[in-house]
Amino acid sequence: MDAGRRGARHNLIVDAGDGLALNVRVSGDGPPLMVLHGFTGSIETWDDLQSRIGARCMMIAVDLPGHGMSTSPLLAGRYDLNLLSDDLERVMDSIQIDRAGILGYSMGGRAALRMALNKPERVAALILESASPGIESDAEREARRRADDELAEFIEREGMEAFVSRWETLSLWETQQSLRVEVREALRRQRLAGSPAGFAGSLRGAGQGAGESVAPRLKDIEAPSLLIAGELDRKYTQIMRAMHAAMSDSRMVIVKGAGHAVHLERPEEFAAAVRDFVDEVNRV
Repeated sequence: MDAGRRGARHNLIVDAGDGLALNVRVSGDGPPLMVLHGFTGSIETWDDLQSRIGARCMMIAVDLPGHGMSTSPLLAGRYDLNLLSDDLERVMDSIQIDRAGILGYSMGGRAALRMALNKPERVAALILESASPGIESDAEREARRRADDELAEFIEREGMEAFVSRWETLSLWETQQSLRVEVREALRRQRLAGSPAGFAGSLRGAGQGAGESVAPRLKDIEAPSLLIAGELDRKYTQIMRAMHAAMSDSRMVIVKGAGHAVHLERPEEFAAAVRDFVDEVNRV
């Protein structure tokens, strides 16, 4: 990865055009690593990771469209993950970074995949946590699109409190019941701070039903890649094993005792896997 510049932690707003301004936090020293959170997250998702590996890299945390302090465009199409590749390139240009490692979790992982495919010259390394290339079946993708649209309408109609209560009942989060109460409460506050318009727009424009799968293109990814999945998240462990088999320069880490949000449920193991991979890439 490119050598980073030393500097204090700071935030900036990057005007991406068409009603989108991205909130970005830059912190730490060393080679740049851009980090992309999942749906309902924000740059705060990466506070623990930054505290653990900030001495090794310049971390560039981005609030994705409709999340955190970034704006919520009116048109669902503006949330498209392929357009986001151009937006992330603007972020890199704004801080004068030619290439960076890209780490993405869940929805952010799908964004990172598209960045690696659409802008390979800007991606030095790729780290995916509990990510998917998308839904390959047209029928299943359409069913997911309808489900996401229904959930978006629910958010707009009922508001954040009702949405978060519904979201927290998903089986995907069952493994988080073992987290400390203060960790679960902080996660709930982060979700409640979201924008109804932003979350609804993200579901419609960046949900798994919104775009075609990039699975057939995985073989074209040039960057060295690390895939991280939680042992207890059987669905995504299976998906990522298939991705690992399709990618030419990848390695995979399965974290015991973790579900979908490995960075939250097993932060030490997650940070160690990222740190070791970053160190390996930087030695090349």
